[in-house]
Amino acid sequence: MFNLALETLLILIGLFSAGHALLYKRDPRAALGWVALCLLFPGVGALLYWAFGVNRIRTRARSWRRRRNWGRDFGAGRSPQTALPLFLEEKVSAIRKVSDHVTDRPLVGGNRIAVLHNGEEAYPAMLEAIGSARRSVYLSTYIFGADPTGKRFIEALAAATARGADVRVLVDGLGELYSFPAAPRLLKKKGVRVARFLPLSRGLRLNLRNHRKLLVIDSSAGFTGGMNIGDRHLAAVPANPRRVVDLHFRVDGPVAAQMEETFLEDWRFVTGETGAPPQAPLSSPGGGAFCRGVSDGPNDDFEKLRWIILGALSAAQSRVRVMTPYFIPDRALLSAFNTAALRGVLVEIILPERNNLPYVAWAAQALLWELLSHGVQVYYQPPPFVHSKLLLVDGVYTLVGSSNLDPRSLRLNFEFNLEIYDPDIAATLADHFDAVRKRSRRITLAEMDGRPLPIKLRDGAAKLFSPYL
Repeated sequence: MFNLALETLLILIGLFSAGHALLYKRDPRAALGWVALCLLFPGVGALLYWAFGVNRIRTRARSWRRRRNWGRDFGAGRSPQTALPLFLEEKVSAIRKVSDHVTDRPLVGGNRIAVLHNGEEAYPAMLEAIGSARRSVYLSTYIFGADPTGKRFIEALAAATARGADVRVLVDGLGELYSFPAAPRLLKKKGVRVARFLPLSRGLRLNLRNHRKLLVIDSSAGFTGGMNIGDRHLAAVPANPRRVVDLHFRVDGPVAAQMEETFLEDWRFVTGETGAPPQAPLSSPGGGAFCRGVSDGPNDDFEKLRWIILGALSAAQSRVRVMTPYFIPDRALLSAFNTAALRGVLVEIILPERNNLPYVAWAAQALLWELLSHGVQVYYQPPPFVHSKLLLVDGVYTLVGSSNLDPRSLRLNFEFNLEIYDPDIAATLADHFDAVRKRSRRITLAEMDGRPLPIKLRDGAAKLFSPYL
């Protein structure tokens, strides 16, 4: 009798779990997989589904932000949509319309952007900004090393705290494990307020990581891009065995308030502290770039960043340049790249020849033949490993930030990207892209087709796990 009751209960739990997957899983393949697992193995399947298949992240900060009406306060960073110059509007109107609809932030003008290459340029600028902070310093990073670079940041943050600035540091709970001793422990010893995003001590979550890289000073200056905090980004040191080439960006202007808003939402989610909303900027540099911050994550109702990229590829008229370390596009993105190339748009993609995650490179190789077949140009740039991420469209639109073109970034991680509508910054980055392309090796369809069968099987097997790489 007891066994019958237990079996009945397990079947009911399996049916309930399968129904939940049918209702809430958007990807039909994921829904089918979970339904089959729950029905074939009612107990174990349901347990796995509720442990790994359900996204419980619903940031309290989103509703908090709406209740506080941040979108209508604090100056230009929350102003109505900005009118672009006519020559620019004509080129980017289609891209902008998509972004206007899928983001909850306005496009704001009056920003100045500086491109920073590697830690040699980025870290001194960031440390100088922390040293000049008068009111607040907010830093969010995936990895915060305890190496000499990390310790310089710890000292600078401690000094800002001692001056009376509101200093807060947010480190991802998985990313902190990349260094020992853990940087949050060292920061706390120095009196710096620090919090960890979803620490593993509260549950084994390999997904749903905070991958954002944000530093905001006094609500008016910000830094974002692909760099974490650590010696590995000192690319000019040949003796550094793990050196990484990367880009970071300094932003002065009203869009820094959107970066600060993102940080405070994350801080609220992690700590539960209500705190104050972003404050009015202390300075206004009056640059010429129109920008918008794009926050994306598994807490959102749809994949904003993915939609924006699809919109940009669909609206491209002449040229698309992409540089990314991890490239595993889904079917929609593959189709968008191929369609753009078939329309006559020159589509160029630069990937690292030596990847720090070999299995990601294997999965990418399994997809490249399809792009090459439709006229997309793909290049491998030589070592050291290049972590730079950028999307350039038609010499006027730029998308930079923390996200890669892979499912982990576009579906599973919390990311922050910056839209830049400005021909000058686009030209600067296009020159960088073209210089890299000249020293890179172009991949051919014959090369992909000529891979030995064991390599093709390896790459194909890696592709099977691409939704989670």
